[in-house]
Formats: sequence, C-alpha cells, structure tokens
Amino acid sequence: MKIENIDNGNAFDFGKTSAEYAKYRDIYPKELYNKLYEIGIGKNGCSWLDIGTGTGVLPLNLYSYGADIKAIDISESQIAAARILATEKGADNIEFSVSPAEETPFENNSFDFITAAQCFWYFDREKIIKEIKRLLKPNGIFVKIYMSYTLDDEIAKKSHELVKKINTSWTPGASGSKDMYNHPFENGQLDIFECKLPFTHESWHGRMLACRGTKASMDKETLSKWEKAHLELLSQYPEEFKINHKIYIATYKI
Repeated sequence: MKIENIDNGNAFDFGKTSAEYAKYRDIYPKELYNKLYEIGIGKNGCSWLDIGTGTGVLPLNLYSYGADIKAIDISESQIAAARILATEKGADNIEFSVSPAEETPFENNSFDFITAAQCFWYFDREKIIKEIKRLLKPNGIFVKIYMSYTLDDEIAKKSHELVKKINTSWTPGASGSKDMYNHPFENGQLDIFECKLPFTHESWHGRMLACRGTKASMDKETLSKWEKAHLELLSQYPEEFKINHKIYIATYKI
C-alpha cells in the first residue's frame, strides 16, 4: 500500500506483520472495551461490522456477549491469522472475510454498528463515508478508534527515535491522532483518556515489530539492523515495565 501523505509515499504492508500483530497487538485496555460495550457494540442481538479488522482484535475481545459480527480487512494474511485466533477461542459468531472497506459485499442497512480501529486514515475518505452511510441502519452508530504510546516514558521515546533513525521516511502517530479530530460525520463525540500498559522486553519488541515503520516497510537487512539495535536498547532496562498510551474514541450516530 502507498499513500501520498503517509511515510512520504513509501510502501507498507501490514500483512508482513500478521504473526506479530496476532501475538503482540492485542493490548487495548479494558476501559476501551467497557466504553464500546456501553455504546452497545457487541451486545447480544446487535449486528456489528469491524472494518480494517487486521487480526480481529476488537471482535475477538467482545464476541462472547453474543453479537452477530462481520469483520473485514484487505489483507489475506491478516484475515487468515484472525480466523486461527477465532477458532482457538471458539468465536463462531464472527465471520471474517477479505474485502476493501470502501466496497463491501454487504447489503444496504445491514448493521447497527460499524467500527474502525487504527485504520480510518488509510481509507479513501470520500468512498468510505458513502459506504458507512449505506451499510448502517437508520440511527446506526459509527465508531473510530486510535491508540498510541506517548513519549513520556523513556523506553517508548528511545524505541520511537530508533525507528525514526533507521527508517527516515516513517511518519509516526501524526496521521492517526490528527484523523481523530477530522470528523467524517456531524455531531461526533470524541473521548480521550490515557493509561499505562504492561510490557516485557519480548512483548514491547513484538509490539514495535508490528508497527508500520518496521516490519511492514523495512527490507530484511534494515529490519535485522533495527532488531539488533532495539534488543540491545531494551537490555538496558528492567524486564517488566509500563508504557503510557493515549486512547481516542470518536462516536457518530448516522
């Protein structure tokens, strides 16, 4: 994938990170899931579509409430990983499929809720707005979500700087956080909160491996160079630590 205003137009492919994404990016805090459930997402009897689902993190954490869930992503390898996780959990009320978010196979007025986590700014804005309006039932709700580590913690700051040093084209954070203030529909409500999430050397390294600036965009030689340097960096810190994150939730009734 290439997008002009992201990473200076350089290509990235989250499909390359599917194994790491499945193992290390299921890190949303319980406060996020509580908020989504309060909105009604995941509740028994509701129909819910998660677009740009990746490895299915959102639906796999809310499926047990009994909603009828569809989840799509343009990456075949991400969907393959999501299906494996769903089978392991027995999440048989989630139907995963490969599809662009801007042109889905679903009928008009199919869903009570549509969610987009960590992905909305990657879509063709004009097309995705039309598709969301087409797919939602009257008074349906669209929710977009973004979460990122902040640079308050020394480990996060140094990890971030190391990726930037090795991958100078990477434009981290700005696209996602700015998008949360760029409302696609009227009368949106934006909630923001922060929390500290626990990591180990392995899980933080894996989380950074699954970001757009590393395995999704680096060639093998560059990735090997970054991994070596990052593991050396982490060896200077305790095995267990916490990283501060900021979470944005924007809710729209269509």
